[in-house]
Amino acid sequence: MALVQDVPEHPNASSLHSTGREVLLPRAGLVTLSVIMAVFSVTAVVLNATVIAVTLRHRQLRQPLNFALVNLAVADLGTTLTGAVPSVVTNAVGYYISGRVGCVLEGFCVAFFGITALCTVALIAVERVFVVCKPLGTIIFQEKHAVAGVAASWLWSLLWNTPPLFGWGNYELEGVGTSCGPDWQSRDPKNLSYVVCYFVLCFAVPFIIIVVSYSWLLWTLRRVAKLGGAAAAKAEARIAWMVMMMVVAFLVSWMPYATLALTVVFKPDMNFSPLVKVMPIYMAKSSTIYNPMIYIYMNKQFQKYAIPFLLCGKSPFPPEEEASEVQTTVSPLNNKITPE
Repeated sequence: MALVQDVPEHPNASSLHSTGREVLLPRAGLVTLSVIMAVFSVTAVVLNATVIAVTLRHRQLRQPLNFALVNLAVADLGTTLTGAVPSVVTNAVGYYISGRVGCVLEGFCVAFFGITALCTVALIAVERVFVVCKPLGTIIFQEKHAVAGVAASWLWSLLWNTPPLFGWGNYELEGVGTSCGPDWQSRDPKNLSYVVCYFVLCFAVPFIIIVVSYSWLLWTLRRVAKLGGAAAAKAEARIAWMVMMMVVAFLVSWMPYATLALTVVFKPDMNFSPLVKVMPIYMAKSSTIYNPMIYIYMNKQFQKYAIPFLLCGKSPFPPEEEASEVQTTVSPLNNKITPE
């Protein structure tokens, strides 16, 4: 959202000469943002790369139900490299340095990877319902279903993030003028129509899918527990809890950004302080560290391989603990989440 002011051009800026805009925070504030985003960026790269690497290295993790988890790590890594890392540099410099083309490219990439991540969270929810609740009866969740779901998340994001490149919508400077994203502030009818469609189809619809799917899942798990399947219910509940934590973390990160964007769209004359403008944007960019942390600390399968990977091969788990610990795995015969 282009929440910047038109002011005389920064004397040292080589950024958006045609707009004549400069950032709205003092130098100390920009440096603080740069340091914070540097910490988040390094953490996100390490953790998401770990999820991807251990999945590629260990066949046990390459199950259809884990395809979406790895896809989410790829999308989060893309968001970090194209959005968080550039913001470290621009905030450190003090103004946007990549020019108009760089702004459009950054805005497109961050939105593309971000919406792919949100669609993937919705996909994970649907897959859990497919496996646990069996809405299609005896149809088994297979690799082809997982691949189709992953492909759909990328294609849907691509479909709705390319229009600004061709004149429907726009990518502009946002926040305090050191990063770029969709233009929420323009009152042009074409831009407003794009923003409304974008919000409904790329945020509201996935959010509804997530809420409905997990409500259905929890209702089913409760029924299983009442029917006496306590062991299976416990294992499935652990997986459900892990994914629900991902959903909560994602929404806590992105809801303030969506709220601010809609406020700008429907109340364009409302004034915001620089802090209010910038916090939702950087909260959204920091979301990329939460999901891999949840994988590692709540999923025993990922934990078993990811922590030794991060510790250069040293496992903190005693051998007897590894042997006796109950884990949740996916049966290759029926893709049922069961205790091992």
